[in-house]
Amino acid sequence: MELAPFWWADAVRPPDLVTTDRLPAETDVLIVGAGFTGLHAAREIALAGEMSVVVIDAVGVGGGASSVNGGMVNYGLKAGAADVFEKFGPRLGREFWDLSLESIDHVERVVTAEGIDCNFIRPGSAALGFTDRDLRRFRAQQAWMAEKIEFPVEVHGPDTVRSVVDSPLFHAAKVERVGAGLQPAKYVFGLGAAVARRGVTIVEGARAKAIDRRTGGFTVATSVGSIEAGQVLMATNGYTEATPSKALRRRVIPVGSYIVVTEPLPHDLAVSLIPDDRMCWTHRRFLNYFRRTHDDRMLMGGRQNLSTTLDLAESARILEARTLEVFPQLADHAFEYSWSGRLGVTFDLMPHIGRLDGAWYALGYGGHGVGIASLVGSHVGKLIAGTSSRSAFAEIPHPIRPYYRERTWFLPFAAPLYRTLDRMGR
Repeated sequence: MELAPFWWADAVRPPDLVTTDRLPAETDVLIVGAGFTGLHAAREIALAGEMSVVVIDAVGVGGGASSVNGGMVNYGLKAGAADVFEKFGPRLGREFWDLSLESIDHVERVVTAEGIDCNFIRPGSAALGFTDRDLRRFRAQQAWMAEKIEFPVEVHGPDTVRSVVDSPLFHAAKVERVGAGLQPAKYVFGLGAAVARRGVTIVEGARAKAIDRRTGGFTVATSVGSIEAGQVLMATNGYTEATPSKALRRRVIPVGSYIVVTEPLPHDLAVSLIPDDRMCWTHRRFLNYFRRTHDDRMLMGGRQNLSTTLDLAESARILEARTLEVFPQLADHAFEYSWSGRLGVTFDLMPHIGRLDGAWYALGYGGHGVGIASLVGSHVGKLIAGTSSRSAFAEIPHPIRPYYRERTWFLPFAAPLYRTLDRMGR
């Protein structure tokens, strides 16, 4: 088994992804992070045509979660829709819901406009439950969604759930038809090539070390030199470190997510397992998510214990066993890849756009980053370029906690609680 992302082996870096190891002396906008957020922001600023843009990344284009996630572009935010309505009221609640749907449309538009070949499909998704309690929850959610946001979903019980996923494990499913899937490494490489064609400078292997505010802008020290910038955007999400900003690190919690992928399956078998090719996840705090890849592999991902440092061989054993629980039909098929990435979670489970000492930031996608990071990146890019005057993601308070500064010391205590609540079906 390869302890590396399947997506990397499957994607060819575009020849027109022009980058440089030489940092310019100055720029109008410096973006730290060459993932979905940073590249979409860079694209919007470049489209406006008034500012020079430099994007730096400690590793390279897609060096964080943007090239290693599950490739699912689904509705909603990490915070549940009903919770968002209750917390922020019906006006903002509805706007956040509509933005979650807009994020899927946004990805599709950009993929089409930029000619990005990333195996984009739009088959919808399925949330899967294990018990009668899950079935009742799905039916209650179906009624709420129909009444409050006019969003149709189908609920399947034990008699029909295997038409959604051919597994003996599930008792219920909640199905919708707007969600999408793609090959994330191809997507982020295509974005990088698109912004490079529009004149954006991308510097790989450049780690931001310090951001100092000065009159009229910032001086940013990096591992390959310093640069003067009129504006700065931190777009590092789950890879945000205390350097260069301890204050920003306090606003996001990195959480590990792990994935395994099988060998290519016989097409008829792959189709029988997930007949409509939907993006799937389990209705649990420690959820699993799974899907067919474009070449008929089965991908299984999940949060093992919230840690970002779980051994990949151990993770593979856990996820292989889980895959065979869900699909015992795969007992004779090999697993070929195991890898991990970090998602970024905020204390209110919401994405945020904000400013710290004048520098912009955008983060907090909670596992919905393919779509939401793309849209939030677009929003913050328009705010910086002056082509938009507002974003709902910039209009809500961003909570912090006094007990969290740099170390996620509380996650090992949270994990057993979440597992217990999952076993209880709570």
